[in-house]
Amino acid sequence: FLSDTSGKVYKVESVGYIKFELDQSEELVAGEIGYIVAGIKDIHTIKIGDLIIESSTEKINIPVSKVKEVKPYVFASIYPLSPKDYEPLKSALYKLHLTDYSLSFKPVSSKILGGGFHCGFLGSLHLDIVKERLEREYNLDIIVTLPNVEYKVITKNKNEIVVSTPTDFPDYSEVLEVYEPVTKTTVVTPLEFLNNVIETCKTFRAEVISQEFVDEQRVIVIFEIPLAEIIVNFFDAIKSVSKGYASFDYEQIGYKKAELVKLEVLVNNEVVDTFCYITHKDKAYNTAVKILQKLKQTIPRHLFTIPLQVKVQGKIIAREDIPALKKDVLAKCYGGDVTRKRKLLEKQKEGKKRMKQIGSVDIPKETFIELLKL
Repeated sequence: FLSDTSGKVYKVESVGYIKFELDQSEELVAGEIGYIVAGIKDIHTIKIGDLIIESSTEKINIPVSKVKEVKPYVFASIYPLSPKDYEPLKSALYKLHLTDYSLSFKPVSSKILGGGFHCGFLGSLHLDIVKERLEREYNLDIIVTLPNVEYKVITKNKNEIVVSTPTDFPDYSEVLEVYEPVTKTTVVTPLEFLNNVIETCKTFRAEVISQEFVDEQRVIVIFEIPLAEIIVNFFDAIKSVSKGYASFDYEQIGYKKAELVKLEVLVNNEVVDTFCYITHKDKAYNTAVKILQKLKQTIPRHLFTIPLQVKVQGKIIAREDIPALKKDVLAKCYGGDVTRKRKLLEKQKEGKKRMKQIGSVDIPKETFIELLKL
């Protein structure tokens, strides 16, 4: 048969019906539901909803609509916890893509986490489902980075760049304008929680468009909210202030100019690309403090002090330090010359300085999980 999407021809090895088990048959005709076994080497050449045609039939004038490409709205990178799981993760994503055509992915590399995949999802719920399936169905230990959306950046050379990861965000000196995706978000809430819901939505940079009473007890409020604000913990916040009674739905309506900046996170004076984050300029400091607090709580102490910093537009705006594990080098100095004690302390200080220069920081999986709760 001929694949309408890829234009490739495959030899049919067997066909049959799907009952309680696969029931092989001599043929399948139009309108019947069944399966086809063919020698397909690359599963990317066949897509869900693809039209298959007898190979001797000409492709022209076939009155069937093409498969529509599903555009992802939320992006995150997935890395295996162990480098040896890279190929199993790749295989699992290919298999998921066969049954979930809305999932997209491409290889990506990180200095800290090694090889992984940059994935596109329909929303934060879709991201959670894929993560759970990879862990439960394929028994993979994975690390998922902070979710992001797709931004449009206009450079000073008047070029438009589409950015879906903080790593691809150009240097601030080259940026002229940034546009972010915005949504029309509809919230249905009991009247008694209306003020709480509106005030909470405003913390997510929401603008009220309209309000309408459904009945005496319920109100529909329509907001315009940036997509980046919804994908993190908007759902939890709305449920919390309404005691679980409010519900919401959203749809992307376009792009809007915004003052966005890139937060560069430095661990031990090195930028960790997987921790970098794009946020609004007014929320940069508070977001930076939250990131550093979570890093400080989850990164274990080492034998040297670990500085944690966040840099915005070339300036450090927040800093935390993880103190070093200390050994009491004076434990066996019972009295004695004070100069000897000073020499021991100076020697320890020099040793820690050298260790800090060449030492690497171990970042546990829990750190990435906590950052997802920003």
